[in-house]
Amino acid sequence: MALAARHRPAAGSGDPQVKVLTVNAGSSSLKLRVLDGEHVLAEPDDLDAAVVTAQQVGVAGVGHRVVHGGPTVLGPTLVDGDVLAALRGLTPLVPSHQPAALAGIERVAAALPDVPQVVCPDTAFHVDLPAAASTPALPADWRRRWGLRRYGFHGLSVAHACRRVAGSVPGARRVLVAHLGAGASLTAVLDGRSVDTTMGFTPVDGLVMATRCGAVDPGTLLWLLHQGVGVDELTAALETGSGLTALAGTGDMAEVERRADSHDPEATLALGVHAHRLRALLAQMVAALGGLDVLALTGGVGENSVRVRETAAAGLAHLGVRVDADANRRAVGVSDLLDVTGPGSSAHVLVVRAREDLEIARGVRDVLGPYRR
Repeated sequence: MALAARHRPAAGSGDPQVKVLTVNAGSSSLKLRVLDGEHVLAEPDDLDAAVVTAQQVGVAGVGHRVVHGGPTVLGPTLVDGDVLAALRGLTPLVPSHQPAALAGIERVAAALPDVPQVVCPDTAFHVDLPAAASTPALPADWRRRWGLRRYGFHGLSVAHACRRVAGSVPGARRVLVAHLGAGASLTAVLDGRSVDTTMGFTPVDGLVMATRCGAVDPGTLLWLLHQGVGVDELTAALETGSGLTALAGTGDMAEVERRADSHDPEATLALGVHAHRLRALLAQMVAALGGLDVLALTGGVGENSVRVRETAAAGLAHLGVRVDADANRRAVGVSDLLDVTGPGSSAHVLVVRAREDLEIARGVRDVLGPYRR
């Protein structure tokens, strides 16, 4: 199944002053913001309150983050029946996220039937991945029938980080964005284009995460199936019972770090496994870029874990990457962007606050632009 272009509108046509409600529905969280440009007018606690605020301020559109756009929803796209059907069909690939996003779309449509809704897929940033990076070495018939490819995720966060990097380090060509949170991935960005990323056909691949295992030998999973582990049990384990949770009993990185500081053996092992995978995949991304100009760390862990940032830089120390220890210790709860580059570092190291809402709003404005003229 080839990537289709019909749901890939042109970018850059939106009015930056259009008011937008952004809905970012996760597996266990809901982030809501009403924006006027980049100014946050309100952060409602729930969707009902968000709808009331949207009506009061007169939003022109509502933007929804969806994790997986699949082979047809390739960018910010106006919601219609075909789009909803395509997104619903991807639910088995992201069972912990897609249903929440679809439920949000349906609730907003019922409450604000005259306000256009736009979906903004996390996969959009990676649509142009080079074929060598996106194509799995699996039978061609499978690839054609089921659209098997590396889709990549966290694209909204990566796009925002790249915009902030461009403003802070003009001319930087080789940017490695580390989105480190409950879900985590690395993206190699060359001249603004994704050229490699650690998540694949689904968001389970790559780094060790809060509840997901990341990369694992597929032979292990086949063996488990042959041992009688059911598909549903295996799916639940990979999505919600692996990663830090499997190693330390919690997916909360701050808690894991506190326990490791108290010499808890499970937490210490969890940090070691997490660091080992992070360092290996950072090196892979740098190799894809052919060098490194900027390492940008974002997401809840990337923004708040001094230790994980030190680990990331240490993994690239052989390439001359350094962080400033004092600046790194201060970089907790970053409001926008903080430079933690160490003296003599071969690349800039930046901590960037994740603002997926800004990218969602930009997508809404780009889609609505042609309809408003």
